[in-house]
Amino acid sequence: MNVLAKPSRLHRGPETTSHSLSLREGLPLPLGATWDGLGVNFALFSANATRVELCLFDEAGKETERITLPEYTDEVWHGYLPDVRPGQLYGYRVHGPYKPEEGHRFNPNKLLLDPYAKQIVGELTWDDALFGYTIGHPDGDLSFDERDSAPFMPKSRVIDPAFTWGTHYWRGVPWDQTVIYETHVRGYTMLHPQVSEQLRGTFAGLSEQPIVDYMRSLGVTSVELMPIHAFVDDKQLLNVGLRNYWGYNTIGFFAPHPRYMATDTVAEFKEMVAHFHDAGLEVILDVVYNHTAEGNHLGPTLSLRGIDNATYYRLADDRRLYINDTGTGNTLNLSHSRVLQMVMDSLRYWATEMRVDGFRFDLATILGREAHGFDPNGGFLHACRQDPILGHAKLIAEPWDIGPGGYQVGKFAPGWAEWNDRYRDAVRSFWRGDEGRLPEFATRLTGSADLFDQRGRRPNASINFVTAHDGFTLHDLVSYNTKHNEANRENNRDGTDNNLSWNCGEEGFTDNPEILILRKQQMRNMLATLIFSQGTPMLLAGDEFARTQGGNNNAYCQDNNVTWLDWISSSDQRDLTDFVRRLTRLRRDYPLLRRTRFLRGPVDKESGIKDVTWLTHDGNEFTEEQWHDPNERCLAMLLDGRAKPTGIKRPGVDNTLLLLINGQFQDVEFVLPDADGTMEWRLLVNTANQPPAVKRNRAMLRARSLALYRARPPKSKLPAPRDAKSG
Repeated sequence: MNVLAKPSRLHRGPETTSHSLSLREGLPLPLGATWDGLGVNFALFSANATRVELCLFDEAGKETERITLPEYTDEVWHGYLPDVRPGQLYGYRVHGPYKPEEGHRFNPNKLLLDPYAKQIVGELTWDDALFGYTIGHPDGDLSFDERDSAPFMPKSRVIDPAFTWGTHYWRGVPWDQTVIYETHVRGYTMLHPQVSEQLRGTFAGLSEQPIVDYMRSLGVTSVELMPIHAFVDDKQLLNVGLRNYWGYNTIGFFAPHPRYMATDTVAEFKEMVAHFHDAGLEVILDVVYNHTAEGNHLGPTLSLRGIDNATYYRLADDRRLYINDTGTGNTLNLSHSRVLQMVMDSLRYWATEMRVDGFRFDLATILGREAHGFDPNGGFLHACRQDPILGHAKLIAEPWDIGPGGYQVGKFAPGWAEWNDRYRDAVRSFWRGDEGRLPEFATRLTGSADLFDQRGRRPNASINFVTAHDGFTLHDLVSYNTKHNEANRENNRDGTDNNLSWNCGEEGFTDNPEILILRKQQMRNMLATLIFSQGTPMLLAGDEFARTQGGNNNAYCQDNNVTWLDWISSSDQRDLTDFVRRLTRLRRDYPLLRRTRFLRGPVDKESGIKDVTWLTHDGNEFTEEQWHDPNERCLAMLLDGRAKPTGIKRPGVDNTLLLLINGQFQDVEFVLPDADGTMEWRLLVNTANQPPAVKRNRAMLRARSLALYRARPPKSKLPAPRDAKSG
């Protein structure tokens, strides 16, 4: 279809209301709706529009007025209304050509959300009127739909950003001390008995003191929230009684999701951040800047598609279609300066106005993809690093997508940390008992230098995790051999089949005591491995008390008891929770477990000290042949506290540590090394039900277990140590 978009049927003659009569020219910056204490400036970018109408609504959602923005400056439409106040609901109708074959999909019959809206009110109600074309028309998306979508759309709201933060100065958490805790705003408190029902599932619920105190008690430092930007529930999910739970379907990059707000103001999010900071906890947001909820060429017209489709999205050679590197139907065009500006403005808004401490970027490879392919120094990635605000934030990449050259683990530039799925797979497969996994397991244990030791990057660039929101929980990892996603209504076809899991003898629920003991020991093994590895550990919320999703490894659509944390049952796993607390305390107390430099291995020529020594169970250093023995599953890692912790030529003064790992299916006796001829070993923690039996310089390590020792002076020079209890 090659026509100019027809005027909306709702347009009724000239603008004669009080707002339009007081209309002023306004300014092209800042973009969005900005309250200055006297009125509101409205500014919307669109390079290809021919006219932009600002639509005002009352609290009932009735459209009360339309005002054509009077000025067009540097591709920005703008106007100023001195009579408008915070709380005003609004949206846009954008006029221009409807030529899908040329990439243009303007349709003023469709009410559009402001991309810069700081608050979005109401839920989207799916209706055929939301689509720019007529559903069922023989011309498909080339047809033009004249129905008004406003009754079915959420609305943008003007806000007053004023908030009193207090005098507490928050410095954040250094990378080497960071322990990330991934969780979901709604699922974390929906079943919490100490959170009132009206606050459950909201930012206010997360702010409750019992929640903050619990998180702090775990020893985590940084709470990573799954997407909290305003998003849309997929129509196909609602049709089968489900909804988008994870939230990777963004429609507003500046607005918190309405469902997560117990109050009617965005100050609720700021209060949550203030509570977290007061407790010494960082806030990291999982953000989705790679696509929007508008889908492919057959998707609805909700915002960017109707504002300037050809600018905001990456279009295929057939400009009717979209490049789909995300698997969701569309891809944002960050190669365009205005789209890049929108994303950068969003990040700076959350970092300054909302005071979040960092961002985890979903499918971040897309954000670094230029015309010639992935570029670690591409426009967006470089812009973040050089930005005076974002350069100080924690920037974490999910370094893969489904596009060309999509897998880029270890390839991001300095200043970025990355989710390390090779760590996840190595730890899972080693403790499952797979053959030939020891060399890679050791590499991941020491910070994945093969991936990250370049350009001055540090071990903390590796975000180590065993489980995350996407996949099995830790409990399910040791309880299921295969996924059980039937509740997702996709005939168990969704979700990965490559889980590297082991059910320890029976699938799912069991009352077999031997299997239950082994499962808990395997959970302790992987938790201890995670916390004791060099790099930045990330713990999935609920793993500390063996949360289950019943074998569902893709619970993106389960906003119910499948994903909500069961705090009542958590009391049955208090020993596991206490074990996690002990692990994080050890990581905090022993800097050797969180070095800021990569472990090298060879003897330092100046000091004559090896920072790490790899020993077999008989106390000898590993040979090349032993490293490549597929049946070798035992390892001792000796970390010498005298090794230089920095580049300064000064010996370290840390405790020497010894990590014993037995991945064999039977008990194995380890010879304990003589640290410097005068030291003995004190057990700090072990993952078996019983501590290793020790005779002189030998320790019998239980099958499938791990133990951490600290070197200490001989017993004659020390008071009797406390007994080391099992996990």
